[in-house]
Amino acid sequence: MKFIETRGNDGIKPKEVEFSYALLNPSASFGGLYVPDFLPKLDENFFENAKDKSYKELTKAILLKFCIDIDEKTIDKAISLYDDFDDSKNPVPLKKIEKDLYINELFHGPTRAFKDMALQPFGYILSDLAKKQGQNYLILAATSGDTGPATLDTFSNKDNIKVACMYPDGGTSDVQRLQMVTQDGKNLKVLGIVGNFDDAQNALKTLLASSSFKDELQKQNIKLSAANSVNFGRIIFQIIYHIFGYISLLKQRKTDSFYDIIPSGNFGNALGAYYAKKMGLPIKKILIASNINNILTDLIDTGVYDLRQRELLKTTSPAMDILISSNVERVLFDKFGGARCKELMEDLKEKKFYKLTADELKKLREDFDAVYCDDDFAKNTIRKYAKKDYIMDPHTATTLSAYENLRTENLPSIACSTAQWTKFAPTMLNAIKDDDLVYSDEVALDEFSKTLHVRIPESISNLFDKKVLHDKVVDKKDIEQEILNFLKQ
Repeated sequence: MKFIETRGNDGIKPKEVEFSYALLNPSASFGGLYVPDFLPKLDENFFENAKDKSYKELTKAILLKFCIDIDEKTIDKAISLYDDFDDSKNPVPLKKIEKDLYINELFHGPTRAFKDMALQPFGYILSDLAKKQGQNYLILAATSGDTGPATLDTFSNKDNIKVACMYPDGGTSDVQRLQMVTQDGKNLKVLGIVGNFDDAQNALKTLLASSSFKDELQKQNIKLSAANSVNFGRIIFQIIYHIFGYISLLKQRKTDSFYDIIPSGNFGNALGAYYAKKMGLPIKKILIASNINNILTDLIDTGVYDLRQRELLKTTSPAMDILISSNVERVLFDKFGGARCKELMEDLKEKKFYKLTADELKKLREDFDAVYCDDDFAKNTIRKYAKKDYIMDPHTATTLSAYENLRTENLPSIACSTAQWTKFAPTMLNAIKDDDLVYSDEVALDEFSKTLHVRIPESISNLFDKKVLHDKVVDKKDIEQEILNFLKQ
């Protein structure tokens, strides 16, 4: 399988590349992204036979269908990391919470968020490639709360790798921040930035495309890559859990189709579902749930992506506090081709606005519907299901708005649960107590745990006793120099 570019080729970069190249060099021509030149097909026999496969076996079978240039021994070692999840036999449990609503729990990895599903094997593969090539890499990560901890965990103290992780100061939960700033890996740098996630992501994209920054790295014999979902090495693993969720559903009931419901900010999770649907997964529609930063709802409802006079709003589902959703680009490329994709992306950069034609919007809506809700809806939903003995975090709670409002047929629905409740304890406690008091994460974790008799993982409770090792908060203009200073240490 080869990988091609979403905005066409600039005559400098190769026109098509192998998976390993796209993983190590995620920035394509004109600031675009890499995508596979085709998607493997999965038929009914595949899904039937997959009922007997473990998650690791399914992952390997799908990766082999992609024909990526990674040897099987490396793949085996990478996916063996799923053995370290809460249940090695079932790292992604599917829980039924309504007659036709199932929750795909993606948060049972080391940092308690769905990013572990991709970043654990991705981190191993990238590190292995760097080591085999005898090359040193700087891995950039921008986070709204979950990518950062998962990236730092997977790359901590890996040979040939250094990581610079940027997070918006004040834009994550305390637990998410502590998961980053207490990391003691000698190869890790964590920077708080004055701004929001979009600012962090823009800084990452700017550095990936910066010739001068790469020249500075070259002087130190360092190459550049990224851990965000701009890297297809992340996306390929995000396809798989949508497929596994359906297979788990088939073990509980027979169905020929289902709704896939996704709380989405940066659209990587939704893109994984879209690719799985194109491969043959019988998704009726992908239902996108957003918070009040409803840029995706606007796009899918109206065909308009408009950043003009729009400010990012802080919510109790901070991982979705995003206005620039990187992975929408890959869908636009797949639907409308490279030339149109480049035009739309340039309009967004230069005019902060683009508008799809009526025909283009119709094509987009063949696969997607979207809705948004506010914090009160999420808190009420958390409280409702806590009384039914099911605990969901604020992001997962937004999926109920899609479940209740977007389905047009009585088909089973699978909602992606992207993080464990422990990462948002103050919001969880506000929800079950129906108050607006301000609680510290430590107090809220303890009270919520005791009230609902749920366990706090040691990896979370121990955070409050760990020393903060990364306390620097910088302006956006100082990010590049801070990273260069770190590399010289």
